[in-house]
Amino acid sequence: MMEKNKLPETFMLAALRLAQKAFDEGEVPIGAVVVKQGNIIGQGYNRRETDFDPTAHAEVVAIREAARNEKSWRLEGSWLYVTVEPCAMCAGAIVNARIEKLVFGCYDPKAGACGSLINLPSDKRLNHRVEIVPGIMENQARDLMQEFFRRLRMKERWPSLVEGD
Repeated sequence: MMEKNKLPETFMLAALRLAQKAFDEGEVPIGAVVVKQGNIIGQGYNRRETDFDPTAHAEVVAIREAARNEKSWRLEGSWLYVTVEPCAMCAGAIVNARIEKLVFGCYDPKAGACGSLINLPSDKRLNHRVEIVPGIMENQARDLMQEFFRRLRMKERWPSLVEGD
């Protein structure tokens, strides 16, 4: 059953808007929203460079906000929508927060821990498992990531060409 009859694209669009905000701020463009009973209860985007914090990934920022709003670290019954497959740290946070379902856009073959390198949220040895739904708005999420890193490489190679960026 989808969240209150809303399509997953509705919430993935919200996550993509946050990813665009990260992009605009020079952060790796990943956005995330935590949804419970059809309402966004937490949202975030990458803030590692801005906050000088290696844990300020979109998922962790969104989970922290959701936990504060729910006044509980247990986010049972909630779904996390994120534009890119979570890394091991974020997958661990998702499991520990007791999130019910993870919906993500594109896979991350270099750091993904929800199917690419490992599948932490589905590991039967853990006390909580998370249902995973990949590939929602995959092309949009991948395109944003590719554009970010294309610009970053250009900036490194030809800084004078992209100064006005």
